[in-house]
Parts: sequence; structure tokens; C-alpha cells
Amino acid sequence: MERRQLEYFLAVASHRSFTSAARTLLVAQPSLSHSIRLLERELGTPLFHRLGRGVALTSAGEAFVAPARQIMRDMETARSVVHTIAGLAGGRLDIVAPTTLAVDPLAGLVGVFRRRHPAIDIVIVEPPDVPATAEMVRTGECELGLADKKWGGKAVEALRVCRQEILVVVPRREPFPQAGPVALAEVARLDLVATAPGTATRALMDQALGAKGTRPRIAVETVHQAAVVPLVLAGAGATLLPRSLAEDAARRGAVALTTRPRLTRPVWLMWRRGQLSPAAQAFVDVAREAAGASVCEQRDTAV
Repeated sequence: MERRQLEYFLAVASHRSFTSAARTLLVAQPSLSHSIRLLERELGTPLFHRLGRGVALTSAGEAFVAPARQIMRDMETARSVVHTIAGLAGGRLDIVAPTTLAVDPLAGLVGVFRRRHPAIDIVIVEPPDVPATAEMVRTGECELGLADKKWGGKAVEALRVCRQEILVVVPRREPFPQAGPVALAEVARLDLVATAPGTATRALMDQALGAKGTRPRIAVETVHQAAVVPLVLAGAGATLLPRSLAEDAARRGAVALTTRPRLTRPVWLMWRRGQLSPAAQAFVDVAREAAGASVCEQRDTAV
């Protein structure tokens, strides 16, 4: 079993198509198909149902996805260990994080890391929902993950990097004092702009504003995180955002206000138990420094 075969298998499993996988990997489709057939022959069972224009994983293929990812991750770790001798002279680090945490604090952490280790490439992906972050770390799909809750049980380790303050962002026409703060009960009565259920921002809003049995009124729901601030600026409703994003919205014409009681949420960096690649370990070290330097104030309400 070769690394290339595992890479091809995971690409086909992800794209559900030999053609799309070959195009993504920049290889000829016949070569990719031949490699998959050899892998199936070696394993003694089909991994895919061929469905004409696409494919679907067989039960054996479904079972093989997690081990294949782990083997690929272990091979990358082994290769990176060798690169450590040359001072992290190459490699790649995959990090999963929801959009709001990717903006802050992940962007800052990546900046520090890249200045120290410019030869390491970083790929940041977004989870389909909140619990998926830990699952993608646990299965080896990504080596590191950021979330506002600790997930994954004993299989995953976590470091609290910081505690974010959450502000309410409203259109300028809303009749609130510019200095704030605004009672959460008042925020709950506003027309709100929110991302879809299952996202970190939506979970934050539902938990913070529904804590006393009040169901927030979601006037506009969007799957596009990038559309939230433009919708607020257009007067479609208010929203909750981490301070850095809220202050950016204020510079664009919205009003960002603190809440009463103040809202905060923790930010956790997670990784799978066991040996990390040198790149991942170096990133964890950067996060530990940031955690030690950050001031995590105690607030009135933590979410």
C-alpha cells in the first residue's frame, strides 16, 4: 500500500468522482483509476460503487476513510520530524476553525507562526458545524482546530488561548446610546441577522439571548458569514460578533455596543492526543505564548 494510493482514495472519497479527484490532484484519470483498482485488489474488497458519472463509498470504503487519513497524517508527521533537524524547513499544517475564530484569534497566531517558520504552508478550513471541528481533529483530517467549546473527549487535548468579548452590532438608525451598554433582554427583542443553525455564531446567539427563555427573533438567516455585517449595515437587523469583527463593522458605519451583562466566550485550540508533527507542536507553542500574554478578564456572563 503506497502513500499515493491513499491520497487518491481520499480524494475520490471527498469528491465522489474519479474525474474531479484526478483534476484536483493534477493526474491522469486512467492512472488514478488504476491505482484505486490496485488498492482494492490489495484490500480484497471494492471501496467504491461505480455509479456512471459518480461514485459512492461501499461500507468497506466508509470504514477505510478514517484509517487512511490517520496513515497519511502519521506519514506527514514522520516526514516533518526529519525536517525538524533542518529547522522546520518545509511541510504543511491543516487547521480547522469557524469563520469568526479564523479572523480572531487565528489570523494573529498564524501571523506570528509564519514569521518564525516561513517555509511551513498553512491550510485553514471551515467545519460544516460546531461539533465537526473536534471530529476533524480526532480523525486526523486536520491536525489542529479552534472552537469555543472543548469537544472530542479524552481523544483530544485542548488549550484555552483567550476569552473573546462579544458585542452587539446594530444599524445606526437603532435608538441606542452610542456608548452602550445594551441589556441582553433588549437585544433579544431586536430583529436579528444570524448564520444558520449549527454554526458557532448562531449557537452563541441562541445561547446568549435565549438564556432566560426568550426566543431570539431571527429576521434574516444566511449561510454566508461574510454577508452578516453588510446586512446589518443595510438595516436588515442587528447581530452579535466578537469585538474585533464588531469594531470593524463600526468603522464601516454600524454601531458596536457592549452588552449588559457583558458576554464573553472562551477560545480553545485542540489537537489529537499523541505525537504532533513539528509544525503543529510549534503552533501549539505559539498559542501557549499567546495564552500566557492574554488578559482573560472575568465578565458578567460567559457563553
